[in-house]
Amino acid sequence: MKQSGQDRGTLLLALIAGLTINGTFAALFSSIVPFSVFPIIALVLTVYCLHQRYQNRTMPVGLPGLAAACFILGILLYSTVVRAEYPDIGSNFFPAVLSVAMVFWIAYRMRNRKNEMPE
Repeated sequence: MKQSGQDRGTLLLALIAGLTINGTFAALFSSIVPFSVFPIIALVLTVYCLHQRYQNRTMPVGLPGLAAACFILGILLYSTVVRAEYPDIGSNFFPAVLSVAMVFWIAYRMRNRKNEMPE
């Protein structure tokens, strides 16, 4: 059970990394989104924490794929929210649909992974 909690922490950090990398990119290179230093700070801290987890713990089978999916979900979620807030950037339909699909895929994979784990 302890390993499962650590896995969730890794997946949450991957989601935050996706959010912050897209936020950093928007803050630095988008003229519509106002500049803020907080996404940059959050990105550095998140990448540091993920690096520490990678060095100190072994990743179970299937976790790297889920972490990559959570990272992509974070990127899509930030894009969806920013496009809803600033409609001049474009429609948020495509990122929103992909985000929902990713959430269902991640839930499906996590459920299958839980069923395959030995007690």
